[in-house]
Amino acid sequence: MHKSLLSASLLAFALATPFAQAFEAGDIILRAGAITVNPDADSSSVKVDQGPLAGADLGGKATLSSDTQLGLNFAYMITNNLAIELLAATPFEHDVKLKNTALGVVNGKLGTIKQLPPTLSLVYYPLDHKSDFQPYVGAGINYTWVYDEHVGSEASAKGFDNFRADSSWGLAWQVGADYMLTDHIMINGQVRYIDIDTTGYVNNDALAAGTRAKVDIDVDPWVYMVGLGYKF
Repeated sequence: MHKSLLSASLLAFALATPFAQAFEAGDIILRAGAITVNPDADSSSVKVDQGPLAGADLGGKATLSSDTQLGLNFAYMITNNLAIELLAATPFEHDVKLKNTALGVVNGKLGTIKQLPPTLSLVYYPLDHKSDFQPYVGAGINYTWVYDEHVGSEASAKGFDNFRADSSWGLAWQVGADYMLTDHIMINGQVRYIDIDTTGYVNNDALAAGTRAKVDIDVDPWVYMVGLGYKF
């Protein structure tokens, strides 16, 4: 008798309880975690574009270091399977190094830059919205704001100053996945490839008065993020 009553109660509870759904139209998703920007940089040689040495090719290459910061994703579910998403982060800082040039800073640090890479994407979730596991793909547009450029102390001692780099517009692609731990909390992992191109400029009057050198850099970083999310 008691077993029958218990079974009936459990069945009634199951029928009355709706199935948990990962994402539905109208949901807002906030994700936060560690995000790493790993530049896959390819640069031109360093060239003099202003001053008495204009047109001189100084050879070499430029490289950028990786950095890890706090990453944030804000997503709004347009439908059960389609979302619009904004990527944000605390500022990244990268060392810029010149390698094998005739500038006197061979294999050395030229300076540092900071950048913010807000990225707006359209994201597609192919699985049923009731699934706890939600892989996704996305594509969008990125604006990388470069600021707070500084010449390093070693480069400054060799006559370098007025270092700056251009900001950049480019396309971005991503793959990722969420796994729902509860009805609201999820674990997330994602990988992005962002098209970032910049040109760096630096002055060096020690070479000749009014000398400015420039280098074009395809930064094109891979961006990795792992974190937690919350569905509102």
